[in-house]
Amino acid sequence: MSLVGSAAVLDGAFDSIPVIDIGDTFTPERKAALAHEIRNACMNVGFFYVTGHGIPQETIDNLLAVMEVYFSLPLETKMKLFHREFGSSCRGYAPLLDSNVDPANRGDLHEAFAAGLEELLPKENDEKGANDSGMAGANVWPSEPAGFREACLNYCHAATGVGKLLFRLFALALDLPETYFEDKSKNSATVMRTIHYPPQTGPISDDIVGVGAHSDAQCFTMLWQQPGIQALQVLNSKKQWIDATPIPGTLVINIGDQLARWTNDIFRSTVHRATSNTGVPRYSVPLFFGTDYHVPIEAIPSCVSADRPPKYESITAGDYLHKRLQEAYGSTRPS
Repeated sequence: MSLVGSAAVLDGAFDSIPVIDIGDTFTPERKAALAHEIRNACMNVGFFYVTGHGIPQETIDNLLAVMEVYFSLPLETKMKLFHREFGSSCRGYAPLLDSNVDPANRGDLHEAFAAGLEELLPKENDEKGANDSGMAGANVWPSEPAGFREACLNYCHAATGVGKLLFRLFALALDLPETYFEDKSKNSATVMRTIHYPPQTGPISDDIVGVGAHSDAQCFTMLWQQPGIQALQVLNSKKQWIDATPIPGTLVINIGDQLARWTNDIFRSTVHRATSNTGVPRYSVPLFFGTDYHVPIEAIPSCVSADRPPKYESITAGDYLHKRLQEAYGSTRPS
């Protein structure tokens, strides 16, 4: 069955999120089986967990340790790196209610620190110590706690390796050559956010939650979520919120709007939210993975037919991301 024909069969009325092991040795047969699993997950749910991702637990533990210290610092200390002070950059610190991804919301009840991919040791003659794979501008780093930069970048580099593997698997899932996305993601827009959700007791309010209902802007997101604290929920086609319960040792992968546009909505970019009414602090780390900014996002031919013409106009990845950032933050633009 073709991708276009398969899309008509799946209705998105899922009640659970699949778990896929991407860690096995990749024989051709294993790759084909993985592509089939990923295709079904992307077409019906838009979310899946991955095991076997290969990120060392020590890397995750080190990152969580510095996050807990950083977000416990006084607000005036964190605001020294307020992201809006860096022109068009999204990098740096974002306080509570700084963003609002859902117009029906009063603001997202979390604080965050964002950074793009850069080398752990700056290259010679590289004053910024950053490549151009993230949002506009160089990274900015707090002076405390010690080791914050290193812990963030160790995780970011490890997760970026997972992202590159997923791009190859997505290509196979779309019946494309395995290397289809490689020349489109040489300096892919990779942005990592470390996020702290402060305790919010009482019932969930419809107008203020951890992160309001939204879909992600870039191709896909890789999320580490703190074990033991339920917060992430995914909306199915029956308008039911399905819990994405944290599973130790996994990452949550979800399709974003750019990849949905590329696949003519055959892959689902599913609306999701994060609640914050557990009464305890929560930490999470999403890494948003996209393509080079100059790449046009337009329907892949295998995702188009006479009965399913292209739904969206062509737009470059950078222009699309700029539009979405303006909606969430009001002023940011990728370079």
